[in-house]
Formats: sequence, C-alpha cells, structure tokens
Amino acid sequence: MTVSGQQTSVKGETPLLILASASPRRVDLLRQIGVVPDRIVPADIDETPLKNELPRAYARRMALEKARAVAGCITEPALVLAADTVVTLGRRILPKAENRETAQFCLERLSGRRHTVITSVAVMPSASWTKGKTAERLVETAVTFNRLTPHQINALLDAGDWAGKAGGYALQGHAASFIRFLSGSSSGVIGLPLFETAQLLRGQPGHWLA
Repeated sequence: MTVSGQQTSVKGETPLLILASASPRRVDLLRQIGVVPDRIVPADIDETPLKNELPRAYARRMALEKARAVAGCITEPALVLAADTVVTLGRRILPKAENRETAQFCLERLSGRRHTVITSVAVMPSASWTKGKTAERLVETAVTFNRLTPHQINALLDAGDWAGKAGGYALQGHAASFIRFLSGSSSGVIGLPLFETAQLLRGQPGHWLA
C-alpha cells in the first residue's frame, strides 16, 4: 500500500492493499486520505438480497462476501478492502440504477422523503498474511430530498450521473442541489465512509495510516 507517496512496511512484510471494487469514486475517496490501492480487483459475487433480508444485514453480508471472494484469489500477503452501499426506505432496499427507468423509479420514491444510506466496510487479510485480521464497520446516514417536480426529475435523469448508483442518484453529482438535509457521513453516501475506513486500516498491524 502507498500512503502519501511512500510504501509502508509491516514487520518486514509489505502487504498489498487490494480494493475489491471497480468504483472510481472509492478510489478517489481513498486518495483524499492519502491511500492508493496497490491493485483494484472487483469482486464477482451474486448481489441478490436473500428472502426477508434486512438492509443492514444485506450491506454487511455484501461487504464481507466481496472481501472474502477477492482475498481467496490473492496469493501474496495482502489486505482486501471492500464496501457495499445500500439506499433504503424503511426496510425496503432500493435498486442500483442500471437504466433510466430504474433511476426514475427511485427518484420518484425519494422525492420529499427522508431515507437512509447504509454503507458497510470490511477489511480481510489474504491467507498468506497471518498478522492481518478481519474487521468491519457499518455507517448509516439520513438523507432528505426536496420534493421534486417531474421537470426536475427529468433534468436529473438527463444529467446521467445516476448510472450505477444505489438509489438512482449521486451525492457528488447534480442531485446535491436537491438534498436539503444530511446527517451522518457524506463520504459514506458517496460509497466509502472515510473516518471508519481509516480506523479499520489503523487497526491492522503496522503503520497503515498516521
């Protein structure tokens, strides 16, 4: 792992930091705290919620399964960092917007309402790094949208930064002008709560972060 341009060392070993995500947003967030992953290895897992699975349990399970799937493929000493973000209305998990229709569905339901964004972060060592340990954090953030007119929803859809986003919007995008309340972690809404992620890295053997 590179921290602020310098390679760290853990008691003679140099474990890699593997980000189990293809999200450029998570890479940018890590760079914000001076952390650059050595590799990006997206996890290929089934992300279908289990029957009657609640949002918190789902987010935790996804983060751990992503970390486990990637850690099992790494032969060098390494720490795998994985995360999963879920947008919920009560106990209902809103889908990830892979098309315009899904994004519209989400925005219409979020309009004028408070919802919760849950992001779970997990770190897991590869089998060859025996000093590392598995740990996780779960962060919840309350977010409220202003009431959206059909014209405003269409403008958000035309902007296109909903693509691939849980709940059909990006806090760092055009939707920010319609969010009137946020309580919690803004970086968690974007996809990686930085304080909690830093705490997880600091909790590993060696000097992962100052």
